[in-house]
Amino acid sequence: MPSILEPGEIEAAASSPPFLHLPPHNLFSLRAERLERLERLAEGHPLADYLHLIAGLCRVQQQVFDDPPQSQPLDRQRIELCRQHGLPPFAADSLAREDDWQPYLDALLQRHPEPSQNAVAEALATLRQASTGQRRSWAVALVSGQYSLVPAALVPFLGAALQTAWSHWLLGTPNLQLTPGDSLCQCPACGSPAMAGVIRHRGKHNGLRYLVCSLCACEWHVVRVKCVYCEQSKGLEYLSLADDRHAANQAPLRAEICPGCNSYLKLFYLENDAEAEALSGDLASLMLDMRLAQDGYQRLAPNLLLAPGDE
Repeated sequence: MPSILEPGEIEAAASSPPFLHLPPHNLFSLRAERLERLERLAEGHPLADYLHLIAGLCRVQQQVFDDPPQSQPLDRQRIELCRQHGLPPFAADSLAREDDWQPYLDALLQRHPEPSQNAVAEALATLRQASTGQRRSWAVALVSGQYSLVPAALVPFLGAALQTAWSHWLLGTPNLQLTPGDSLCQCPACGSPAMAGVIRHRGKHNGLRYLVCSLCACEWHVVRVKCVYCEQSKGLEYLSLADDRHAANQAPLRAEICPGCNSYLKLFYLENDAEAEALSGDLASLMLDMRLAQDGYQRLAPNLLLAPGDE
């Protein structure tokens, strides 16, 4: 029997911002297009070849997403049970230990064009030849943030396969109802940490901050001007790279820096760049990470297509 809302509850429900903003079904194509545009702008820069590689990888991700491999469907009863108990229904720490995602890796490896770079060819061959157990170990390490346990050359391809599987499960589950995770930065769908945040600018999402999951690309609402790691608001600062096209307070990308826990999170302001996309924008702004690292701030937001360098 449906519950009846009291007048005060109706007003609260009407004023509450939407908790979820799901990614589009052409997410990986949008990422590829953005990376290809950035690659052209970065021509001659050492980063250009890497952006070209990841743009092509995103194209393959979209192919696999549109034509997914034959695999066992996720247990709907398990998803519903997780929902009832307020747990992430696509929990990365448990599903990575199972093998439902591995057909997505096989499909990605099969559809990836023959690379011209020896290092890329060797990485693909390593993943093709690896045992199911070895792949599983690498995947568990990657979603757990233990990058040192995964060969750096494998990270983009393994991360791409995992992203494709989890995004496909997320968008293939109708009427998904999610609740906030244990921390502000935890994805309510899979429990993975946020990669970045976006400040949306249209319709019912206008002016709201949504964090973007590093794995499944689910977006969830978190109030602005609050550190997503220690949840304090005092003393937050915002840093952007010098850009002749934008004033500092109108930069499409700013890092929200928290002096309390010495961390930061990148924020993309769609009002100033409507086509900004978190993953591609993150990869294109590694200079900002380098500057913040030099200033002693720690990055806690992973990007599964990028193996972090040494400290």
